[in-house]
Amino acid sequence: MCNVCGCGEGETTIGGKPVTHGHGKHYHVHADGTVHDHDHSGEHAHEPGHGSHMHYHRHEDGTTHEHTHDHLHGAHHHHDHVHSHGGTTHYGHGPAGAHAPGMSQSRMVQIEQDILSKNDSYARTNRTHFIDHGIFALNLVSSPGSGKTSLLVKTIELLKGEMKLAVIEGDQQTDNDAARIRATGATALQINTGKGCHLDAFMVGRAIEQLQLADDSLLLIENVGNLVCPASFDLGEAHKVAILSVTEGEDKPLKYPDMFRAADIMLLNKCDLLPYLTFDAELAVANARRVNPDIEVIRTSATSGEGMTQWLDWIRAGCRHAISKKVVSDR
Repeated sequence: MCNVCGCGEGETTIGGKPVTHGHGKHYHVHADGTVHDHDHSGEHAHEPGHGSHMHYHRHEDGTTHEHTHDHLHGAHHHHDHVHSHGGTTHYGHGPAGAHAPGMSQSRMVQIEQDILSKNDSYARTNRTHFIDHGIFALNLVSSPGSGKTSLLVKTIELLKGEMKLAVIEGDQQTDNDAARIRATGATALQINTGKGCHLDAFMVGRAIEQLQLADDSLLLIENVGNLVCPASFDLGEAHKVAILSVTEGEDKPLKYPDMFRAADIMLLNKCDLLPYLTFDAELAVANARRVNPDIEVIRTSATSGEGMTQWLDWIRAGCRHAISKKVVSDR
């Protein structure tokens, strides 16, 4: 699925329906270790909003090259493969270094840049949509087990009846979290990424089409539990919200600096457990600000309600700002 982070190929579904994934290319790896990419057009040309896929092909002389081609919407393509024919070995999705023997470091960097550039293009489209419709979109990121879904449920319950909102749930498998959200009465759409370890802008764009979000609303995107890859993938959101649980280590921001650097706000969650732990909350906050001096921090607990008023006020202010930007863009 992703040549940037190396997450495995698997079927992506949105609302239980398979979708062809949006980022990546096709590589051909020749026997001499060289790599190049190229496009296939004609019947493979894809519709607007769809992405290309990347493959490796390695030829018997040792040269390597890659190529891109596009697919029609709705067509499912599984690329988790290594096979040979006519002296050529074909490599499917996966980390560039693992699947392209002989590829230079500079070429892998270029591949990563190409994939992120494609994602950024989809993100710009999503962001424009949000701005045009006054939608305040938040990308909630954390490690697994941070209490992200419980915090989300509590947030929705407290905002119920006050504003229009919807949720995009990202998980590798199951729709358990989306079911928890729907139990509050909120609209929730599940994205299952298969073996993928993050959401990307293409997936979110497809979800937006299905949700038909109301103008002047709040969109909460719960990303796949992972503090690495979601830092690199812009979804078009207004802010990344990093959630750090007090059951984790105080040094998490130092271990995963890209995420905390990309986030505008950190929720230090499960603070009701602090009396029972040796966790140093002040040190955790200090570490986050070593990485990102401007990061805002709110201490929260879905169980005790600590920090929820401050968190909701932050959301309300963001929604008002999003609506004001829409008004300006309409003039």
